[in-house]
Amino acid sequence: MIYLALFWEFFKIGLFSLGGGLATLPFLYKLAETHPHWISAQAIADMIAISESTPGPIGINMATFAGFQAAGAVGGVIATLGEVTPSVIIIILIARFLTAFDKNQKVKDAFYGLRPAVVALITYALLKLMGVTLLNGGAVLPIETALYAVLVCCVLVWKKVHPIIWILAGAVAGLLFQLPS
Repeated sequence: MIYLALFWEFFKIGLFSLGGGLATLPFLYKLAETHPHWISAQAIADMIAISESTPGPIGINMATFAGFQAAGAVGGVIATLGEVTPSVIIIILIARFLTAFDKNQKVKDAFYGLRPAVVALITYALLKLMGVTLLNGGAVLPIETALYAVLVCCVLVWKKVHPIIWILAGAVAGLLFQLPS
């Protein structure tokens, strides 16, 4: 029964999270509330850090992780299949009728109209992630917040630094500043 539940939950996430992996985060946080035994908000924050610095789509990485946490390797496969199935179906349908949609202004307008919704989903995910990483029970974590502010300033000053440098710097900082649990 858990396999069916995993497939269904991640099918819904895959179906409604237009805009890529970061757009899945509000749905994943909701999943953490409804199924805390599958994944926690802290685990999502940790997995974002890992997923953003490893190859592969973040949504699929998160589905695999949550499914594995909930039901082992088979659960990971089932959750991943649930996550990608809606996209596969939609891609097949679009490919079938692409010529009809290619020049259709209403379709272009619909996709243009989805942009603000995607931005809202990603903004929600950012705020939720900041709450997990910079707050502890409503209290601001001063060291983490200061490091975040320094990082934002560095990124704004050194815009042309290759992303791999930021990823490596983040990994080193995470190792150096890791607080004991």
